[in-house]
Amino acid sequence: MIVRPVCVIGLGLIGGSLLRAAAAAGRQVWGATLSTVDAEAAVSDGFLVESRVDKAVAMARERDAIVVVAVPLPAVDQTLSTIARHAPDCLLTDVVSVKGPVDEAVRRFTTRVRYVGGHPMAGTSASGWEAGSDGLFHDASWVLTVEDETDLSAWRDVAQLVLECGAQAVPTSVAAHDDAVARISHLPHVLAAVLAAVGADGGTLALALAAGSYRDGTRVAGTRPELVRAMCEGNRAPLLDAVDDALGRLGAARGALASTGSLGATLEAGHQAWNQLQEYRTTARPKARIDLSAPDAREALLALGARGGRVIGVDGDFVITG
Repeated sequence: MIVRPVCVIGLGLIGGSLLRAAAAAGRQVWGATLSTVDAEAAVSDGFLVESRVDKAVAMARERDAIVVVAVPLPAVDQTLSTIARHAPDCLLTDVVSVKGPVDEAVRRFTTRVRYVGGHPMAGTSASGWEAGSDGLFHDASWVLTVEDETDLSAWRDVAQLVLECGAQAVPTSVAAHDDAVARISHLPHVLAAVLAAVGADGGTLALALAAGSYRDGTRVAGTRPELVRAMCEGNRAPLLDAVDDALGRLGAARGALASTGSLGATLEAGHQAWNQLQEYRTTARPKARIDLSAPDAREALLALGARGGRVIGVDGDFVITG
């Protein structure tokens, strides 16, 4: 298998961490960013950084590199337009937290690229190059999308990069990804914002008494609002479903508290769900192999993701699952 260089467009927390991790794995890397602050910091750390995306992408075409789009959702269209002009046949992936809009944009702008949608489930409330590290993705789940037109040799190459970054690849469809992250990523951002505001409404005394549960529940409210808006509003329909689910549960909790004085059902359901998460994290999954050249390979990958499995290794045309 060819070990491709890696070109990362966007050098914030995720893009910058990916550039570092790929370099630590022995890959040839370079990046591009319009942020002077991020560019200067990355160059100071010894990385090659272009201030013009077209120059970085042209280099990717010359060196047959994997191009990684690591810009906020509002900048995706312009970035893809540049890629289509300067590297129309490249192997393309991304790390944007919503897959539907990116997949649609890829279809509009880059009809010839081999695209594998990606989303590493890792991060902090901080942003920018200085917030990143080459260990950010250690043991993280990293979604790689599988659609009817997905080139599975390209999928394998991107999966290998993901593994080298310390993560494990989770195959799923674009739609299934967006439904899932609405519940476990985007809704928590909305609830954190609400919780932070409710706490602040309690005045100085409430803030003085704020401790662990408030700190943990509001952590992601420290993320830059424009980044949260981009990902949440970009996943509007699935997020609306998740918000409706949450409102229904909050409404039931309020009704029970007002009528019977009990929050038992709400708290028991939440505790049971928390235990399910712990069980998933501690349960060993049997290893298996999927032949990416087999006619049913796409179905096998999607079934793996649906049951919570991951790709933990690559061996030629086979991926090792666990």
